[in-house]
Amino acid sequence: MQPSKNKNTEKAEPFYRLSVPKQKTSSEIINEARNVLRTLRTRRPFTPTEDQRKLFGSGSSRAPQNRPPSVFSLRASCFDLAESRPVSGVRLSPLDHKPILVTFAKDEDSSISFQKSPADAAEVRKVSNARACLFRRTSQGNFLSAKMVSPDQSEEKLDSEESAMVNNLCRSNDNCLAEQRSYTPFNDESRQLICNDRISRSEREDFLKGTAGKFLFQLRGGRSVNSDGRFADEEQQFPCDQMKKPGTSSSWPRSTGWKRIVTGLEDETRINESEEEESFWHIKILPILHELEKEDNIENLCLACTKLYHALNEGNMLGKRFKRRSVLLKTLYKLVDIDSDPLCLKLAKIILAMKVDGKNLLSVCKLAFKICRNEKNDYIIQNDRLLDCLLEILRTEDLQKNSEALLYCMGAIKFMSGNAVLLNEMVNKGAIEMLLQLMKQINNIKENDIHFSNFGHLLVQLTATLRNLTDLPPARCQLICSGAVSELSVALEQRMNDKDVCMYIVRIFSKLSSYNDFCAALADCSRCYILFLVLLNKHQKQQDLIIRIIFILGNLTAKNNQAREQFFKEKGSVNTLVSLFQTYHELDLNAQKWYHETGGEGKNHPKHPSEAEDVLIKLIRVLANLSIHPSIGAALAAAHRVVELLVTVLEYKSVDDCEELVINAATTINNLSYYKVKSSAVQDKKLHIAEMLLKLLTSNNMDGVVEAVRVFGNLSQYHEICEFIIQKKIYKFFIALLDAKNQDVCFSACGVLLNLTVDKNKRALLMEEGGIGKLVDCLQDFGPADWQLACLICKTLLNYSENITSAASCFGEDTNTLLALLTSLLDEELALDYRLDRDLRDYHKLYWEREFKPVAEKLLDRIQSHRSFLPTVTTTPF
Repeated sequence: MQPSKNKNTEKAEPFYRLSVPKQKTSSEIINEARNVLRTLRTRRPFTPTEDQRKLFGSGSSRAPQNRPPSVFSLRASCFDLAESRPVSGVRLSPLDHKPILVTFAKDEDSSISFQKSPADAAEVRKVSNARACLFRRTSQGNFLSAKMVSPDQSEEKLDSEESAMVNNLCRSNDNCLAEQRSYTPFNDESRQLICNDRISRSEREDFLKGTAGKFLFQLRGGRSVNSDGRFADEEQQFPCDQMKKPGTSSSWPRSTGWKRIVTGLEDETRINESEEEESFWHIKILPILHELEKEDNIENLCLACTKLYHALNEGNMLGKRFKRRSVLLKTLYKLVDIDSDPLCLKLAKIILAMKVDGKNLLSVCKLAFKICRNEKNDYIIQNDRLLDCLLEILRTEDLQKNSEALLYCMGAIKFMSGNAVLLNEMVNKGAIEMLLQLMKQINNIKENDIHFSNFGHLLVQLTATLRNLTDLPPARCQLICSGAVSELSVALEQRMNDKDVCMYIVRIFSKLSSYNDFCAALADCSRCYILFLVLLNKHQKQQDLIIRIIFILGNLTAKNNQAREQFFKEKGSVNTLVSLFQTYHELDLNAQKWYHETGGEGKNHPKHPSEAEDVLIKLIRVLANLSIHPSIGAALAAAHRVVELLVTVLEYKSVDDCEELVINAATTINNLSYYKVKSSAVQDKKLHIAEMLLKLLTSNNMDGVVEAVRVFGNLSQYHEICEFIIQKKIYKFFIALLDAKNQDVCFSACGVLLNLTVDKNKRALLMEEGGIGKLVDCLQDFGPADWQLACLICKTLLNYSENITSAASCFGEDTNTLLALLTSLLDEELALDYRLDRDLRDYHKLYWEREFKPVAEKLLDRIQSHRSFLPTVTTTPF
């Protein structure tokens, strides 16, 4: 039968006063007016939260040996000190003869020379193995010199060294080399440079005399030195006529290049290091590094790291082109061994800000992953802006080169997305656009690429993060505007064999398809239907994946006729649904059999549907929604296997076992029973369907009762069903339902009674159970607010009174009440409340004029023409 509107009235109100339904536009009201066919709603599949944060969840299809680990050991040794060297700004051609770099102790990469002074064993603090390792390192020499040199003292020292160096250049060739070997007064940032003994005599003469042009020393930092002692790229700064002869007072220009020759070569990175930077290093950075070396309290170490980050930022020393980057990073790497997440968070932030790459980028991403894996760290992560650093990695790092680092970076971001505060922060920082760009890069990797499988691991983290983001309204808007449907569909098509990726993408679609705007965008993606069908056939036994795909299809077909057509036209669409129906029906039967065999009858049945029942609920919903389309509904009504499976649900399942499943099956049968087509399977099985509906009709579930009555409303158009109703005395039940004071129930029951009164021999049944009085009561209670129901009541009374001879004998004691009601309801001023807004007024007037008025006038005329023995009836407004 037809559904009713959601309107509420109270019996205490005068019959002529209209109750106000939920406000809708006139077009919505007209289009939705008590449709005979109805779509179904259902709950979105539930996904439980993981107990622990892992790279891959407990339900992952990946075998442990075939996926990157979530738990790993991460120590200072995982970092590569060689990769910490800064980047040179100049690349020169190599020389035949290279200088030899003399190193001290075991510190081959340090840019600081060490004084050999044994450390007192008592000074080695017992923080951890990491701290002991750090101090064993410094016992070979002062790792970071504690002696601070003021800028003036440093310049004075440089003056004397410059003079000494000038004198050395005037010596003979051999003496010059010897002097250079024995020259030792370097400050604590210098490196000694020793010329290879195998340099030829002529080359040494050229170096001293300059007759063969400029002899260049190729330095590791990429800088060349001229024969006059200046750096090649600084010649324009110091013209020859400005130089004084060696031995004079130090009035030479204090060029950075000259100082580096005199004091030893600085670290390899910064080519144009300013005096301000050197001063800043000594005054601001070096004391903090000393503090990190000496401190053994975690809280103080964290504070020191915070100071260090701000100092580096203030001095513009973050990034790759910082001269002493190697020294700084080595200090930080050693602290990683201290097992403290707050400290490691500080370290990770600084290391990432230094723009490390290669092995170090991977290690620091693992460090961030390890920190974010612990949910208890969410609060400190919120306050330390680690998210900014990780998003920068996604934005800038090369996918092919750093795929494993990006995997753990993305894993850390996924963990962060489990926190509401951090999730909002991601949206505000443009994370969705970055994630979609990364997905686009991954989608460009073809299946025959050797890295294709590894990028699947990364895609799992990415799609899991997007799924979490879909919980936020601003994120949903961004996903729609950014064309996420297209990229997600491409990924789904490429990763059909990767259940984890498919699951997360389907979860995204499942969430977003609950919203009309995204559902419309997905419906426009014609490729999605075939993709969903392929997945349904490929993963039939994967309940968690299947149920979500069916839920999406139910959303797509709920309101979009074009979506119904596109899905139905796909090859094998209905066969796929039938196959799934059969598979999960058998699973449900087996589960129910096991439940009874294990003594389940005495126990309460689970409130929530089982996994198999849930799939059937969603699947039947798709069939019900498809049946709204006229041609598809007619085709499904003739599909005997579809109808058989629906009836089977009514046979073996009671409404108490699974309410939603049984009611959905009844609703779908009701939709299909609407189509009077040749070879209709519903018509063929109508008596069996009626038998199965009896237990639903007599249940204590009102929703189930209403649905059963609706089906009888359609089936009672057939003579066999009317005879069945009389034989089983079900008509008494329908008359009793008129007292339900529920519009939907009254409408459906009245529809069955209307069909029964078509047969002259069955009209007298209305008088048996006081049916006339109940119909009049319904007209009084609901008529002014529901003109469709009022029209249906009048039609039933018209059928009943077709052979009337006397109004009093036909309607009995309800005659005067009915006459007064009809007279008042046909008075437009009384019946239609013009104080209502225009949409509601137009709606009521439309159905009052087109449906109710013609039938009510005919009934009123019949009563008045047979009222010879009735007193005069007058109507006055209450």
